[in-house]
Amino acid sequence: MKSTFKYPFEFFALAALILFIPLLEAPKNIFWLAFICIWFTNRIRAKDFGGAWDIWDSLIGFWILSGYLISAFSGLHGGEWGGANDILRYGSILWVIKRSGYSRTELRWLTIVIICSTFIALSHALWSLFVTHTKHALELNSVGHVNHSAIYLAISYGALLSLTLAFWRKNNSGLRILSALLTTLFAVSIFISASRAAVGVALLLTLILGLVWLKRSKYPLAILFIAATLLAGGAYITHTEVIQKQESNTKAGIILSYRDVIWNTALVAWHKYPAFGVGMNNYNQIRMGKIKAWLEESGKPYVESQYLFAPHAHNLYINSLAERGLLGTATLLSVLISWLYWLIRFAPKGDDEDLAWGLWGGSFSAWFITIGVGLANTTLHHEHAILSVMLLGMWLAYLKLEAHPSAQCTP
Repeated sequence: MKSTFKYPFEFFALAALILFIPLLEAPKNIFWLAFICIWFTNRIRAKDFGGAWDIWDSLIGFWILSGYLISAFSGLHGGEWGGANDILRYGSILWVIKRSGYSRTELRWLTIVIICSTFIALSHALWSLFVTHTKHALELNSVGHVNHSAIYLAISYGALLSLTLAFWRKNNSGLRILSALLTTLFAVSIFISASRAAVGVALLLTLILGLVWLKRSKYPLAILFIAATLLAGGAYITHTEVIQKQESNTKAGIILSYRDVIWNTALVAWHKYPAFGVGMNNYNQIRMGKIKAWLEESGKPYVESQYLFAPHAHNLYINSLAERGLLGTATLLSVLISWLYWLIRFAPKGDDEDLAWGLWGGSFSAWFITIGVGLANTTLHHEHAILSVMLLGMWLAYLKLEAHPSAQCTP
């Protein structure tokens, strides 16, 4: 054990955290705290915190700090400090994994734990939906609402597909069959969730990964195109719930499912508190009475049909403007743009090792699902934020490995 894992207890705490992210709330929080404490204890003893400070350290640090600055000056009060703590939780996970110095073996095992964790949570969700009927939608136990569970599934699907493609040539027949079946299960489950945004973006992600993999082989693109066509065609022919939902909304003239009037509401709140927003987790306080009063203050008419209350803005960027203002949105965009820059700059070459391709694909999937589904739902918070930053952090940790030619990831 010690020859494979440099810090066994630390690795166990991180693996347990990953396992419980989509499953149970309390153990997830316990193992997050345990992992962070053990990580710092190990690094203090070793007097090694992962090398020189770089631009990602500064970006992550300001990301965490911005949450507390926003909370201190937010326009409304109630849940803002909880929102800041959410950034602290996933920001700290990103920072310590990036600086972990984990070996290739450890990073590969972490990807396996992510897939196993999602499979266990998905199995429970499918059982609850189709067997016991205790759920009326596909919901991962600790992730919650079907749209957020679909986001989590889509990210895991992209990570699994990337690993399947990356290690296909080296895997034996049994592992190939297993990985293909799991990938299919994850993809079908996204359709079962009936989240139109998750389905559409996941299909697009599938084709993009096929295109990227042309650097290594021409076959994945053809196979993935056929698979995506069959899956989408099968959903249309069988008239699954996601197709029914789209047809129903189209006939009713609400293609966006009232998101446009929800966004109007969010933008009024942002105009009221442009710098720091209403505060994270305070979006649910934006009631119509406040909207009417804020519009009257600015000399604008209140037309009831143009505004609608919702617990969140159903859009990552507009929700960020409303809750975090310009400061928080600028910080968020800085992270997303930097993430994309690193993905492009350090994209693996055709002859790079399989792990490089698998980790890059997982990180890209997390970024693409976050920014794509973020156009119609509020991504990058709580469980799917933790999953996303883990995949980013593992890839950044890989880049810092001394033997890798791209270890120097400073601009």
